[in-house]
Amino acid sequence: MSDHKPNGIFRPNRREVMAGLAAATLQAPKRAVAAETPLALRCREASLGLRETGAATQTWSLGDQPLHFKRGDRREVTLVNDLTVSVALNWRGLDGAAALEPLLARSQLAPSARDTFDLPLRDAGTYLCDAGLLGDGASRPFRGLPLIVHESEPVEVDRDEVLFIEGWRLKPDGTAIAPGTDPAGTQGIYTANGLPLRELEFRRGERLRIRFINALERRTIALKMLYHRITVMALDGQPAEPFMALNGAFTLAPGGRADVFVDVAQDSGNTPILMHDGEAVHLIGRMVLSEETPIRSQTLPPPSALPSNGLPARLDLKAALRVDLPFGDEQKNWLRPDSFTPTAPPVFRAKAGRTVVLSLINRAKVTVVIHVHGHHFRLLDRLDDGWKPFWADTIAIDAGQTLRVAFAAEYAGHWLIEAAETNWSAPKLLRWFSVE
Repeated sequence: MSDHKPNGIFRPNRREVMAGLAAATLQAPKRAVAAETPLALRCREASLGLRETGAATQTWSLGDQPLHFKRGDRREVTLVNDLTVSVALNWRGLDGAAALEPLLARSQLAPSARDTFDLPLRDAGTYLCDAGLLGDGASRPFRGLPLIVHESEPVEVDRDEVLFIEGWRLKPDGTAIAPGTDPAGTQGIYTANGLPLRELEFRRGERLRIRFINALERRTIALKMLYHRITVMALDGQPAEPFMALNGAFTLAPGGRADVFVDVAQDSGNTPILMHDGEAVHLIGRMVLSEETPIRSQTLPPPSALPSNGLPARLDLKAALRVDLPFGDEQKNWLRPDSFTPTAPPVFRAKAGRTVVLSLINRAKVTVVIHVHGHHFRLLDRLDDGWKPFWADTIAIDAGQTLRVAFAAEYAGHWLIEAAETNWSAPKLLRWFSVE
């Protein structure tokens, strides 16, 4: 079969995608897992080739290789700051790691300083080490780092891959600007795993696990893979009830992650991986047919759910603590990271083990993204009579909309809530809550 090409314009309808969310002997994954040794991370200057000609673009980085661990690992991490600015790491998606909570349990790390801490990895999943919490208005953008925690049990895949999607705003001279600054006169550039076009080789009949990570600071994106069976298996690091991606498409808010199983069609040729950023379609990757023989002659049956991480099967909504969290023109009580103080009033205080229902109220004129630290939540149905069959830690809320989410406040500690409008110049804002 000849190469597939996208036909028509890919303009995903958010409601259609959300509707999709409601709805053999295999080889072990070939990915090696890091040995039981301490981990050293260094915040440093780096460069990235974002243009066909001209000098490389300068960035700040923690490295360019995903961190791989096993479920249940607990690693000692040493973080060294070689930059001239302070940094604060946000281990996005790691529930219950109260000792790592930036700006609350851990102070920002000054230039030339180092810090040592334990990294608990109780849950398998796809996570993100986000170094951009203090990055608004900085002289350079900061790259994050994928964090992969592998299941203890075998998983029904032939191969396990990461697709780490980043976005850049470049001036005509190739300089990249950080979020929280005026993007006028800049060009948007997207990369996957640091490349303008990421190619994944495949064999007919193969089942791939692709871990998509939206590392864009201010963009909700829609991703689409054509001509194969696409099953969403996990969102934001937590297993979901497996469901087929509607028309092969799914959405990710900034910082969001999705683990999808791709069952390669038997008659497949080269196929595109498309991304829609709300304005246009971009080709960010391509699945390239290998010259090897098909890995199997028939498509595998639909996959079983990934092993549970032990999140509660039910939430007690009747006895829940109910809290309104508005975001809008006044931005009352929301603070920028560089001026955040834990002496600011919390959104709420909850007893450990109690269910919390947050009404997320967007009074802004654009979509707002909310990220809750330390706990995954369920998106509630309109009448509070159920919830969507997946967990999340990040959600996009359309202008003028109110969404309700619920979670079990299982982990004692102080936790941040992040919010930002989905435009490049908007500031990131913070509040916090306490579980006691």
